[in-house]
Amino acid sequence: MIRPTQWAAAAPTPDPPEPERVARAALTRLIEPGDAAIGRAIQRLGVVRLVQGFYEGAAPSALGLGADRITAYQERLRMFNPATDLERIAKLGGKFIIPGDTEWPSQLNDLGDGRPVGLWVRGRPGPRLPSLRLLALRSVAIVGSRACTAYGRHIAGQLGSELAERGWVVVSGAAYGVDTAAHHGALAVNGMTIAVLASGVDICYPRGNEALIERIGNDGLLVSELALGMNPTRFRFVLRNRVIAALTRGTVVVEAAPRSGALSTARRARDLNRHTMGVPGQVTSELSAGVHALIRSGAATLVTNGAEVGELIGSIGDDLAPERVGPILPRDALEPPVARVLEAVPASADGAPVQRVAHYAALSPQETVHHLHELSSLGFVERHGAHWRLVRRK
Repeated sequence: MIRPTQWAAAAPTPDPPEPERVARAALTRLIEPGDAAIGRAIQRLGVVRLVQGFYEGAAPSALGLGADRITAYQERLRMFNPATDLERIAKLGGKFIIPGDTEWPSQLNDLGDGRPVGLWVRGRPGPRLPSLRLLALRSVAIVGSRACTAYGRHIAGQLGSELAERGWVVVSGAAYGVDTAAHHGALAVNGMTIAVLASGVDICYPRGNEALIERIGNDGLLVSELALGMNPTRFRFVLRNRVIAALTRGTVVVEAAPRSGALSTARRARDLNRHTMGVPGQVTSELSAGVHALIRSGAATLVTNGAEVGELIGSIGDDLAPERVGPILPRDALEPPVARVLEAVPASADGAPVQRVAHYAALSPQETVHHLHELSSLGFVERHGAHWRLVRRK
């Protein structure tokens, strides 16, 4: 059993929650994330009427759900009180936000019937949490292999810090490997980072990342669809990935094998018309094979640093990455005929006469002499008797 963390921030006693918030809080204990059948039932009946039907054991025809499912929900509802969960999250310094709240990230509605029924949020201790909606407007996901290489760890950390320095919110899943490096990269430059968990926001998983998750809880935001105390399972990680993809402007994949869970996040991002990006790795590395396949198929754009990510997902004209150019050499500024004369001067100590230089430069002797004197004034060549030779660099 994974124990809940003990850290908590004092908070004032909230006003009694409205019925819809209580009903949605109850659903986060009853259903698994992304349940499209429940989403459709909410659209038909409203969430309060739906949960009331579970309490009362309504007929399947009334709720549009199977009898066994309704019976199971009715039994489970007797085991907890959603109002108590809302009181607990308030005592932990967090809140439960639902569709219709000003803090609800409306882009999650792109998930359709499978959108979250609500989100449990914990963050910086204080009278008010940062608005998840506002943070998500300028956010980017960084995901990848848990068993990443030193290269993957370095790149993820570098991306996290570079994006945070540019004002982007770094979103990941607090898992080992790439997730950990991305969060640490953002925190290292005092940037904002969000961890979307596959457990309750009072659960530290994986246990080896307890210190990191606690720090994100103090300096960033912890977000989950699952109620307090609920533990992660394999399929909850996959379902969690859809929230990461929908919440952010784009997803960057750093090292992912062909069957990596990070690729499910990338595919979700692509299906939701979000920007999908991949960082190339060694062509012989199995951990980069999944990323390379994404890029090769056209499903992802190749990126190598935070500036390139920001340019792709940012505002047109405001987040441009600097153009990459090689070093500019003095000879690059020479006019073509002058450059041809310079190329025609041999590298030997004896040099060559004007006639030979003119022959190889395909110019007249008069033009060649003129250009040789120009090159001499620029320090490229020197006269050696009747010959011209290159100036030797010390």
